[in-house]
Order: sequence, then structure tokens, then C-alpha cells
Amino acid sequence: MVKMDKKRKTIAKVSSWLGLGIIFLVTPLLQAQNRDKGNLKDASLPTAWAKMTVQVMAQAQNNTPTYGSRALGYIGLTMYETLVPASSTHRSIAKSLCDTLSLAKPNKNYSWELAMNAGQAHIVKAFYGYAQKTSGIDSLENAIYQQYSSHVSPAVAAASVAYGRALANRIYEWAKLDGGHEGHLRNFPKDYKRPEGQGKWVPPTVGQSNSKIPMHPTWGQNRTFSSKNAQLPLPEPLVYSTDTTSEYYKQYTEVAEQKRKLTEEDRAIVMWWGDDPTETCSPPGHSYHLATIAILNSNADAIKAAETYARVGMAVADAFICCWKAKFAHMVQRPSSFIRQTHRKKERYPGEMINWLPFFLEPPFPAFYSGHAVQSAATATVLTEMYGENFSFTDATHAGRSPKRYYVVKPLPAKYEELLAMGDYIPEYLEKEVKFQPRHYGSFWEAAKECAESRLKGGIHTRHDNDVGLAEGTKIGQNINALRWRK
Repeated sequence: MVKMDKKRKTIAKVSSWLGLGIIFLVTPLLQAQNRDKGNLKDASLPTAWAKMTVQVMAQAQNNTPTYGSRALGYIGLTMYETLVPASSTHRSIAKSLCDTLSLAKPNKNYSWELAMNAGQAHIVKAFYGYAQKTSGIDSLENAIYQQYSSHVSPAVAAASVAYGRALANRIYEWAKLDGGHEGHLRNFPKDYKRPEGQGKWVPPTVGQSNSKIPMHPTWGQNRTFSSKNAQLPLPEPLVYSTDTTSEYYKQYTEVAEQKRKLTEEDRAIVMWWGDDPTETCSPPGHSYHLATIAILNSNADAIKAAETYARVGMAVADAFICCWKAKFAHMVQRPSSFIRQTHRKKERYPGEMINWLPFFLEPPFPAFYSGHAVQSAATATVLTEMYGENFSFTDATHAGRSPKRYYVVKPLPAKYEELLAMGDYIPEYLEKEVKFQPRHYGSFWEAAKECAESRLKGGIHTRHDNDVGLAEGTKIGQNINALRWRK
């Protein structure tokens, strides 16, 4: 009884550290001694490591959606490859990947829980050790090791840990060759020369970053996980035009009009899907957490959980590579610059248009196409195939966050003559706040479409950006699904 109390205290310490709604699943671990070795019927270990990973991402400085998506691709792959030898239905996908990955075959009767535990600790620290916040990782690894090593011989425990670490290290060494290694050290490369011209992206006046250099301009050159995703043709943006009858003008004007009629619910949607990487686990981390929700709500076993994280991780990684390839091939401007340039002489609210800013802070990279839309669609495509079209769930990713303050323009004078008398009208603002309440969805695609729409409501993407992102994400997710996951 004393021994069990000690274990409970160890796990409680880990649970306390995780925070932000991330709770270690204590009961399944404490019941592990009642399971047959290698059974892997519950997903408590994969979900515990996924929650830890998301937490680490949220705390890491210099983390970006691009770097985070890449990390999740390899972290999810490592989880899957350390567990798949224990499955009678699944197979390694290493040889199905772009630039075929070579992995050693296990030749011993390992504890797969210990192998996965060691592998996850190694690969998460490999990507985020630079943040120097690894004490939680070590605590989680130790708590799981203490629990599962008591059911095997010291020799098996040691061999299992060695195998997990060696496999994770092999995958990390392979990752170093993909073009994104240590990308957090060059988020805004000083030697990048930004192309100029009509309709080209310019740094935001006020944005998420003060950098005048775009984020990760060469990310689109990185290796994808699926070779088919590397071969997808580049989609085309709208043709630049200031003609008021053109589709370009209409869609950019729609963004300005959307801001004027935002409801409180609209603002809540924008902020929920904002996933600012300086404040949260970023869009890829949000998608990884949706995978956790699907796993827990369906009582998936450990193998299916690992497959879920691998698919989602690689899908969002490829989504950002493909998206960044298009962004920096076309260098399409954000709505803010077009609206300020073309609407300053319009009779309605001239001063407001001169000073127009989006509701959500603008990110430091070109517009076309939407990164949120593409990675959400890739995630929805993967999760829908694995868990069904009508999988309802509640997303509590940001529940408990402090309310976010924002500003809205005070009501304008009713008569245009009054605006003229005021000269260059500078809007006055009212301060309000958005509270982060869990959101319910009837399917993964409902969530993905709301995520895409949030970028239009937030004022940083056109409808075309979102529609193309959703379409491309579907293709990317399908190519990840097409990898040979089954024997």
C-alpha cells in the first residue's frame, strides 16, 4: 500500500506540472498491472505524451506554426514506429515515406510501453530541448518508467528503453536532412530579399511580429512526408485588379465589410481559432489536441492512438510545406494593404479605411493561401477517415484562458458631412473582451470550415484563400491516408 501511494504521489506531481487543462490519465496507468504484457488496449500513454508535447510547444520561445508542424510530424511518426511492432494488424510506414526512412527491426521481446515512453521523451527533447524547459518531460518519462519497469526484468526494461531511444534518434537524424533543421534559429532570415510590385505582400503596419522580413520564406522547399504531396501542383491566386467589378476587388472589399458587421459570436470564433504561436500551442498543436479528443471520445487503443498522432502530425507538417511553397511563389498581399490603398477615397468612412486594420493581428507572411484552412482540412480528412463523418465532439483546447481584450470602432456620425468637417477621420475605439468557452462540433469538417471562416472574419484572408486552403488540405490529408498503414 505504501508503494502504491508513492506511485500516486509521483504521478500527481506530473499532473500538477502539466497545467493548462492537461491532465495525466492516472487510473489507466495504475491499473496496468492487471493487463497482459503487450496488450496495449488503452491509449493512456500516447495521450499523456501528446498532451505533454502540446504543453511544451505552448511554452517554447521562437516556436512557429511551421516549426511546430514539422516537429509534430516526426514526434507522431516516432510514437507510431515504436508501438507498431506490437500490432498484428499494422505495419511500419517508414518505407512508404518520401526519401525512404530505414529503421532497424526489433529482435527482442521488448516492453513496447517502455520503448514508446523513451522514444517520445527523446524526440520531444530533440525538437524542443532548446527551450530549456524539459523538467516536465523528464518527470513524465520517469513516472511511466517506474510504473511499467516493475512488470519486466531489468534486462528487458533496459533493452526496451535503448530501442525506443535509438529509433527516435534515427528518425531525428533523418529529420535533419529535410531542410527545416533548427528552423527556430532562422524564423526571419536577414538575407532574404522581398520582391516588390503591385499586389505583392508588404509587412503589416501592426501585426503579430515587428519583423519586416517574412517568416520562413524557404519552408516550402522542405521535404514532405508523402512524396505525392511534394508533387501537388501549385494552385493559382486571384488575378490582381483594382477594377471594382473584378473578383479580386470584390473579395478584398468583402473582408473590409465583414469587419463592420462582426457579432460577439464572430469575434469568439476568430479568437478561438487564432492560435497565436506566441501565446498558444499554435494551429498544429490545436490539431494535435483534436486528435487527442478523438482518441479519448472513441476509447481507441494504443496502436490506433499512435496511428492517429502520426497521421495528423504528418498531415499538418506537409500542409505547411505545401502552403509555404504557394505563399512565396506568389507573394500575395494581405487584405489590409489593398483596403488602405484602394478604399481611402471611398465616400463611406474615408478616415477609417486609411487606418484600416484587421480585427485579428496580421501574421508576418504572405496571404495566399490560408495556412489555418489547409492544416485544418488535412486534419479533418485524416480524422474523418479514422473516426467517421459524424463524429461530434467538444473542443476545449483553449478553455480556461484569460479573456482576450480587443477594440471596436465607436459608432460613426450619421451624416457624411460631419465626417468631411472632421478632416482625416481617426476612429475612436471601445474596449471589449472575448471569453474562451469550449466549442461543440458535429464533425471534424464542421470545425475545419469554421477555422477557415475565422480568417475571413478576422480580416486577414479572402474567401479564395480559405477555399483553396480547404481544397489543398483535403488532397494532402488523402495522400497521408494512402500510406500503407495496414498489413
